[in-house]
Amino acid sequence: MNKKIKTEEVDHLFEAILQLKSPEECYAFFEDVCTVNELLSLSQRYEVAKMLREKKTYLDIAERTGASTATISRVNRSLNYGNDGYDMVFERLGYPFESRQQ
Repeated sequence: MNKKIKTEEVDHLFEAILQLKSPEECYAFFEDVCTVNELLSLSQRYEVAKMLREKKTYLDIAERTGASTATISRVNRSLNYGNDGYDMVFERLGYPFESRQQ
């Protein structure tokens, strides 16, 4: 875990997120907390991660998501050298991807 983001304020934000119980609640909360562009950027990175785990090429991913190769590369680095956050969520959602742990 990155010690730079481990703050009381971030803890409070995560505690608030954990209280959300439906996609509708998520929309309401995140539309208040984030700008449209911030939310779209987060969702784009998540889609990029899914496509990388599906073994899609950078070109396919860029064409489908509109993500830059820099963004795709950053997400790929997180998948390969990060804290396994994406893979934890993919596993819980039942996606049949190979994670870096396997």
